[in-house]
This record gives sequence, structure tokens and C-alpha cells, in this order.
Amino acid sequence: MSNFLAYPLEMLPYVVVSILIAFTIHEWAHAATALLFGDDTAKNEGRFSINPLVHVDLIGLLMVVIVGFGWAKPTPVNRFKLKKRKLGSILVSLAGPISNLILAFLAVGIFAYFIGGAGGDGLNTIWSNFLTIFIQLNLVLFIFNLIPFPPLDGYQVLVEFLPSRLRAKVQPVEQYAFFNFF
Repeated sequence: MSNFLAYPLEMLPYVVVSILIAFTIHEWAHAATALLFGDDTAKNEGRFSINPLVHVDLIGLLMVVIVGFGWAKPTPVNRFKLKKRKLGSILVSLAGPISNLILAFLAVGIFAYFIGGAGGDGLNTIWSNFLTIFIQLNLVLFIFNLIPFPPLDGYQVLVEFLPSRLRAKVQPVEQYAFFNFF
């Protein structure tokens, strides 16, 4: 069975918990930033939440386990409701990846505290494995989501810098871009 999975079977609990946390905070960060800039769409649709069940797509989670690549439910954002639309759109898009970077740094800090001299005897294997996977997955999510390819966050940032005519030309491609991953 483990030959068909992206991770060794004994690592799956760490992977699943890490992904649930990372996806949830990533999508919540989009919702929180959108709300900060005046778009209450995610809040009105119940997505301004740190409940993983609100953000996790079951198929996307299973794909992470099986092939090492997956997704969460995208946070709904109405960019026309954003105050300072261009800046707001850029910051909403960057909020998710930045949240993953922050999570990775926090986990590195915890890891360093317990492995270094300040924490004493170090971490047990369970916490060490979890933090290692958590750091790796959050760094991968940070980097991957900054790729300027639709539907990723990096693409949304890039689009804000395109001239209007070019933006109108690339917009029809956005709806089919997800299928380019397969």
C-alpha cells in the first residue's frame, strides 16, 4: 500500500495534520486580508474561519497523500469590493503564501528552541517528525503558490501589473489553467 503513496505510511499522520493546518491558515489569510480591504465575500460565505473543514477540499487532500500535490478550496474574493483595488488584490493574493512562510518560520523557531540549548533535552521523535514535515510542506506551499501561473497566487499578483489590454487577453485562459497541471 505505501508504494502507492507520496509519503511513507508512518509519515501520513504528520502530513495530513500539517496540510490541514497549512491549507486552513493559507485560505484564512486570504479571507482576513480581503476583509481588511473591504471585501466581505468570504465572511458572508462562511469562509472567514479557522475550521479546516471549511477550507479543505477532500479530493485535494487525498491527492496530497497519494501524489504529493493537492489543493484547498479557493477563498472567494470579489476584487471589485476591495478598497485600493490594485494594492488590495496584490496583498490578498500574497497573504496565503506569506502565511505559509510565517508558519514555517514559527516551526523552525520551535524546533530550534527544543533542539538548541534553551529547551533542554530536545524533542521526541513524534514532534521532530511533525515539525520537519510541517516546515517542508509550508516552504513548498510558499514557493509553489508564488509561481505566476493561473490559478496560483503568484499569477494574481502578476495580473495586477499587466496593462488592461493584455489582462483582457489572458483572462479567458484562467478558467482552464487548472487542467494544465494534469
